[in-house]
Amino acid sequence: MPRRHDPERRQRIIDAAIRVVGDKGLAGLSHRTAAAEADVPLGSTTYHFATLDELMTAALRQANEGFAKVIAARGGLTDAEADLPAELAGLLGEWLAGDRTGVELEYELYLAALRRPALRPVAAEWAEGVARLLARRTDPVTARALVALMDGICLQVLLTGAPYDEEYAREALSRLMPGTRPAADAPPAPPRRRGPGRR
Repeated sequence: MPRRHDPERRQRIIDAAIRVVGDKGLAGLSHRTAAAEADVPLGSTTYHFATLDELMTAALRQANEGFAKVIAARGGLTDAEADLPAELAGLLGEWLAGDRTGVELEYELYLAALRRPALRPVAAEWAEGVARLLARRTDPVTARALVALMDGICLQVLLTGAPYDEEYAREALSRLMPGTRPAADAPPAPPRRRGPGRR
């Protein structure tokens, strides 16, 4: 008896691939393991994704959407009156406070691009998208630096297992933005010492 039409099969394969990576790591993902997890014939995975790189790309693009949804839900990044470092620090807190497995999965796929050039364009998409958004509040170079620092803070939290420190993140991010008001408990800047012959 022929199988009924299944228009959602491609999406189910992507969802299955993400679950496989979450359970077994990237090394455990193959067309066969994705097909078994999705409960579809092996030929379905190769039909929708001719190579494993294509399947990983689709999984990474979907994983990237998690951070984009957090940004869209928060909304304060485009408010010219909002404290941008505080908004970004809160944004990271919301992301890391959610399903940590999902965040780890996103980074595992993200770092897979180091050895799989086909993944690099999609791995860069989220960083470029956030940088474009932040460039509305600051200059493009600072926007890219803010994204790089956020990336580093997230990796430190994930790799060390340390709790996320939102106040530290806010202070660190504010140092990349001259003119941003310092944290309330930040120590005052030391007086500038005059060099020889200066008045």
